[in-house]
Amino acid sequence: EVVQAIAATADQIRAVHTDSHLKRVRGQGVYDAAALAAGGAIQAATMGLEAPCMGVIRPPGHHASADSAWGFCYFNNMAVALQFLLDQGKIKTAYVLDIDLHFGDGTVNIFSQNKSVRVHNVESGNRESYIEEVAREMARCEADLIGISAGFDNHEEDWGNTLKTEDYKEIGRLVKAAAQKHGGGCFALLEGGYNHDILGHNVMALIEGLSA
Repeated sequence: EVVQAIAATADQIRAVHTDSHLKRVRGQGVYDAAALAAGGAIQAATMGLEAPCMGVIRPPGHHASADSAWGFCYFNNMAVALQFLLDQGKIKTAYVLDIDLHFGDGTVNIFSQNKSVRVHNVESGNRESYIEEVAREMARCEADLIGISAGFDNHEEDWGNTLKTEDYKEIGRLVKAAAQKHGGGCFALLEGGYNHDILGHNVMALIEGLSA
């Protein structure tokens, strides 16, 4: 089922970003697209409380901090979504599993002082140990909601040259199992992934894992 995104409000974005950052994004002429992606993230996270969901949104967000951004990111979609649910009282704890090739510095920066949200960037450059790292993290995860910052640039035919398409299905399966074990929800948001010949296949593999 495909749901159309609804743009995040300025107040929803301000929950994690400064007014000066919003002004800069407006000045760059990308505010509407970035707000639409952030709103789609809120929808995906909210739906993820009931059933696994994937936010196929861009621009991405995990390099966006409260007052700065880089790497094609403008607003931190994951942070906007999780902060919205925290503020609404719909969750008390959240876990972010960042599987992008690049370190999600923006998400770490935003939540560095927030004990309600734990962020883990998978750093292994070896296929087997990468999946093992995800499995270890999911085995000890007890959050109300697990969000995957789903970058696919670690694929063997992308910059990272590490994972196979079926590995994303396994990652999705591990995340869903961890969420179910704790009685929580799970969702994913699109981050990186630059080989468009295989990106769709990898996204679908992750969705299949989350839906298994």
